[in-house]
Amino acid sequence: MTYRICFVCTGNICRSPMAESVFRARAAEAGLDGFVEVDSAGTGGWHEGEPADPRTVAVLEEHDYDGAHIARQFQPSWFSRLDLVIALDAGHLEALRRLAPTERDAAKVRLLRSYDPAAGNDLDVPDPYYGGRDGFVECLEMVEAASTGLLAVVSEHVEGRAA
Repeated sequence: MTYRICFVCTGNICRSPMAESVFRARAAEAGLDGFVEVDSAGTGGWHEGEPADPRTVAVLEEHDYDGAHIARQFQPSWFSRLDLVIALDAGHLEALRRLAPTERDAAKVRLLRSYDPAAGNDLDVPDPYYGGRDGFVECLEMVEAASTGLLAVVSEHVEGRAA
């Protein structure tokens, strides 16, 4: 009965760990901790085994989110156990859909900001890695805004499974 979500960015040290932490907190606040499993990964393995970027951790902790994280690379075999794969930008969306073993698996891949009605046509969460702290704060704001809509969708699925 568990609904499983994995957030995916490039190296799994900035955007996707931030999305994982925010969404895990939102799901817990909504009383869904036992019903939703939240994870994250990167399309590449460059940072596998490393903690999240220190700027990601700092911004998360300043906003009362958990910054603990160890990076890993997304594996195509994971599609079979996941209900939803959330890409942080269009490049990740394309890469993940190419990795998907089946059309059904490819259909599980969505852009995070597609759950934010205020995002308009700009659905990418920009990579803050090469910039300063402001980029990480902006990333958090985008993640938080999209998490509200995503939580509504996930809540419907969880309630539908429980019925």
